[in-house]
Amino acid sequence: MEKKIIQKAGKFFTEEDKHQMIQELLSRQCTKSEIWEKYTGKKHEHGQVIRWMRQLGYSTEIKTRKSNIVSNSYLMAQRKQKADKDLKPSDESFENLQLKKRIAELEKQLKDAELKAIAFSTMVDIAEQEFKIPIKKKFNTKP
Repeated sequence: MEKKIIQKAGKFFTEEDKHQMIQELLSRQCTKSEIWEKYTGKKHEHGQVIRWMRQLGYSTEIKTRKSNIVSNSYLMAQRKQKADKDLKPSDESFENLQLKKRIAELEKQLKDAELKAIAFSTMVDIAEQEFKIPIKKKFNTKP
């Protein structure tokens, strides 16, 4: 059998090396990245292992991979607590923004009401002077 040598990531892999990597991937419960890192020292394999599996006639459906679900309840609880902590500030800041918006709206309404009161009072004063009639109620008068 003729040895083909392929250069990848500064390393040369023979057909036997490729077969060995694929067999290890299929026999152990590990990921392609872990196998690639073991043999090359690089973290990312960019689909090279799957290409080799197709070239060499292996099934690309790997059923022996590690589960993505963390089975350790302690780690899951820590992740949930971290997520809760991350959510609380954003929820609080969202609530704070809503409250600040409401306060600004109420302050604007108060300013408008004060301006209306001043305008009404000024209008009554002008009407009393022009028409010489008493409009404002006089307090402490006997009926």
